[in-house]
Amino acid sequence: MFRIHAKLLIPGHGQPVPDGVVVLDGDRIHYAGAQAAAPVADEAEESVRVPVVMPGMWDCHTHFAGLRDGVSTERLVLTGAEVAIARSVRDAEVALRAGFTSVRELGGYGIYLARAIDEGTLPGPSIYAAGRLIGPTGGHSDAHSLPYAWVADPRRTQGMLQIADGVDECLRAVRLQLRLGARVIKVCTSGGVISEVDHPGHQQFSTDELRAIVEEAARAERVVAAHCHGRAGILAALEAGCRTIEHGTEIDADIAAAMRESGAILVPTRTVYEGFLARKDMLPPAAVRKLEEVADRHRAALVTAHEAGVRIAAGTDLGVCASDSPLAWGRHGAEFAHLVAAGLDPLAAIEAGTATAPLTLGPQAPRSGRLAAGYDADVLALSANPLDDIGVLARPEAITHVWKGGALVKTPAAQDLPELAKG
Repeated sequence: MFRIHAKLLIPGHGQPVPDGVVVLDGDRIHYAGAQAAAPVADEAEESVRVPVVMPGMWDCHTHFAGLRDGVSTERLVLTGAEVAIARSVRDAEVALRAGFTSVRELGGYGIYLARAIDEGTLPGPSIYAAGRLIGPTGGHSDAHSLPYAWVADPRRTQGMLQIADGVDECLRAVRLQLRLGARVIKVCTSGGVISEVDHPGHQQFSTDELRAIVEEAARAERVVAAHCHGRAGILAALEAGCRTIEHGTEIDADIAAAMRESGAILVPTRTVYEGFLARKDMLPPAAVRKLEEVADRHRAALVTAHEAGVRIAAGTDLGVCASDSPLAWGRHGAEFAHLVAAGLDPLAAIEAGTATAPLTLGPQAPRSGRLAAGYDADVLALSANPLDDIGVLARPEAITHVWKGGALVKTPAAQDLPELAKG
């Protein structure tokens, strides 16, 4: 066993515990709570003393896309799969060292990386991947300026987008992702920002198509994540039974009430909006115009959803390799400050990126995101208290230790290693 002593234990769900202890037993948490109630330590047990301990963080909306500079649907298709996967190997390790022990990947090459990470070949977070992003012809998952016959070919190996029209093609699209091992299905129920022709406010897919996707996913115990900005697309996703609303730009009081009633979870991805606003040169001109149209509405929608009691899970929409980009892997922790700016207190923001996050997977959810007996031993130690400064979670250097599945995968700088001691 391994024991972590902390001045403050943040459990993911519930109130912080001063003078806390977490005991790891293999890949599970054996105990997490107050020092006074902790089981007696074995003489051979190793331990560490840290300022703060909390669960490993989750990013519920990512893309292992292998992009280095500009972002568009065309680049998502034209970037060679082999190159994108090779670049993403490093991105996975960067995310893990930033304290993200799990990611839900909603379109990209994570479905392949997951196998190599799970078997121990590569370092990285646990990846719960969707495979390709499913949308209709002319929609957000269509690369509009490329030849249609090529983009629409379901046998095409390159790219992370899947076109499906009509109920039969929608069923096949879901089954193709399940064949790859998808743990969640991702669909576009509205247009998007980075795609060229479609509009974020327009609904995509008919009611019958969406229901077929959700029902087919449910037969395999998978839930559906719905990319949607506009009001019509959000309502269509809710009516069809989608589990999560990604972005949710036009959420108003009525939609928020419907989300709360249905139990749908909002993954707002404010980080991607702020990143693109800071670096508009990364987008095609048409996408910049759409971004400027929706950015302020999205900020207001997030506040509305929170005030109405909609359950929120943290997600960023990050997927760029270049380390100097505001959308680069490793910058996931910025989302917590955006949630606090929308009205969540720091403890609630942390819960959105820990205990709530696995719920976005429905029946596929692991026992993760909490410091509690029986949960996955995905644990972080921090050098400062994020309840005092939520920005701590956006600074990878403040994440001093990372345990994934009970294995210590990140330690402090060499001069700090004597902190690790016996007993």
